[in-house]
Amino acid sequence: MLKANVKSTTPVTIAISDLRGQPQFRDAVADRVWRAWWREQGTPLETIASWVDDSLSESVLPLALVAHDGPVFAGTASVIESDLPDRPHYWPWVAAVWVEPQFRIQRIGHALVERAAATAFALGVETVYLCAREHLHGFYTRQGWTLIERDVGPRRLGVFTLAAPRPGVDLDIRTA
Repeated sequence: MLKANVKSTTPVTIAISDLRGQPQFRDAVADRVWRAWWREQGTPLETIASWVDDSLSESVLPLALVAHDGPVFAGTASVIESDLPDRPHYWPWVAAVWVEPQFRIQRIGHALVERAAATAFALGVETVYLCAREHLHGFYTRQGWTLIERDVGPRRLGVFTLAAPRPGVDLDIRTA
């Protein structure tokens, strides 16, 4: 569990769960991913909802994680096979990291990214990737991600990589 103070004196306890165990957040995940990255491109919400539904299947990937305070949605992140058509040789990707505005600045985004990477590493993956706009580069480099490419694709994204920890090195995951 992650303890966070969210604009009140009452601390909240944020859990990070696999969406398969908390399917009631499916619509919130689809909506936030759609609004953040796909709506302006004209992609229908139903298309994104179908992608989120793929993470509810029994297959290992894609995987959606959800941060929540009991029944309150706080954020999401996913592990997917590909997030950047310009780089099909990179696999897998941490993607669609979103934290609700009222929960930001509480390290929830950090915890979601860390959990997503740790989940990929637990599957035997040695390296994970993610892409981000330039204004988010510092967020990822502060977490140990390495920028390996700049200005990729039409959105001029940075591509980052993170290697699995060496044996005997423990990831600091403070969530359930």
